[in-house]
Amino acid sequence: MHEPMMGLGGWMGSVFMIVFWTLLIVALVLWIKSLLRQERRGSASGEPESALEILRKRYARGEISKEEFEEKRKHLL
Repeated sequence: MHEPMMGLGGWMGSVFMIVFWTLLIVALVLWIKSLLRQERRGSASGEPESALEILRKRYARGEISKEEFEEKRKHLL
């Protein structure tokens, strides 16, 4: 049987619990996405890559030729 005073208070409690858990799950998902984005950017320490490291990666991917790599490397060193 239902208690007469439980009606509105019971619904409000249920709504607040749903909102609470939804916000908690959304915050957790955003936090995990943020961590994954940081790992993809660079090293674990958060330091940006050096110009020479970027140049080496571009050469390894075939974006620049050996001649371009050597020329740009000389300018960096």
